[in-house]
Amino acid sequence: METSLPPAPVLLATADEMLLDDLLRLAAAAEVTPQVEKDLLGLRRHWQTATLVVVGQDLVEPFARTQPVRRPGVIVAGSEAAFSVPRDRSPLAPSTEQRDRSAVQTVDDGTIFRRALTIGAEGVYLLPGDEAALGDRLADTLDGGVRAAATFAFVGGCGGAGATTLAAAVAVTASRRGVRTMLIDGDPLGGGIDLALGSETGSGARWPDLLNAAGRVSAAALRAALPTVDGLAVLSWDRSDVTTLPPEAMRSVLGAAQRSSDLVVVDLPRRADPAAEEAFVRSTATFLVVPRDVRSCAAAARLVRPLREVATDLRVVAREPGLGGLSAVDVAHHLSLPLAAKLRFDRELPALMDQGRFDPRPRGALGRTAGELLDLFGLYGLLAA
Repeated sequence: METSLPPAPVLLATADEMLLDDLLRLAAAAEVTPQVEKDLLGLRRHWQTATLVVVGQDLVEPFARTQPVRRPGVIVAGSEAAFSVPRDRSPLAPSTEQRDRSAVQTVDDGTIFRRALTIGAEGVYLLPGDEAALGDRLADTLDGGVRAAATFAFVGGCGGAGATTLAAAVAVTASRRGVRTMLIDGDPLGGGIDLALGSETGSGARWPDLLNAAGRVSAAALRAALPTVDGLAVLSWDRSDVTTLPPEAMRSVLGAAQRSSDLVVVDLPRRADPAAEEAFVRSTATFLVVPRDVRSCAAAARLVRPLREVATDLRVVAREPGLGGLSAVDVAHHLSLPLAAKLRFDRELPALMDQGRFDPRPRGALGRTAGELLDLFGLYGLLAA
């Protein structure tokens, strides 16, 4: 019986031999074996099957006339040598983080970008200036394509606010819902989030094993190396003397986590060090956990200004104190932040955590708040891979 080979993850479509040579070189560097087509017939035949479609600038206009079905994962590649005016005017150009701004990079009067939009392209990469960015896009296909992982950052408004506990509860709750989740402990002085989960004896990599990570980290390799708790991948700290986290390591590891997950939960320290800033700026939302008392609010207020400079979608979770206290609305009003959720006090929780019995049940105070935060962003388990 004749069997067909599975489709290649990358389709390169161009009749420009010089451009094709450059694309094949980048594909080889990314360890990707592409499908190559040099005409419209081949491009149309494989349009729907590849994870990533790279259309050469020479085929964009004739292909657009065929009115192709829109699909994700389409980019246009071309050569800078063909163009003559500054490229920064186009929103389809790769971000400044993806290219060397000191390089002289040019494009035409915008025609290539308008044509790229007609085929639903997500970006235009002009070589050689965008080689690094295009190489990353090609390498992304080894991880199954680029995921748009939601990323939640948690930080305490004061010492003992309960941010670590809530971060762990959100991660556990999401994992139980079937959302592919990774929990990252970004606080070297926090004692280790694996202790909160009762999983400190589990085998697998910890932060000290990854401190030299820089550049691109394989998403699949990272997830395979980490210990898991009922399917939840956890990156924590060991009991060594390491107390600093390089921002380059946070950037690389968090990028890999986002490529291999539907949700990434990061527990961060109150001090604004460079590694924490990397996580804040890359997060979908940041939750400031604040006990509902005057002193805690005063402490949290000192964090709001620096957090606003780096955190995306900053919100407050008001935690009920042991006895009395301010209302959740009062806390949000005092901090001038939107109220994300209320967290009730659970007298039994500290003792259970000390016994390694962390179990945020859906009807319990902690599990209910965790579920509300997930619901807020539509993480019902439908995004799981």
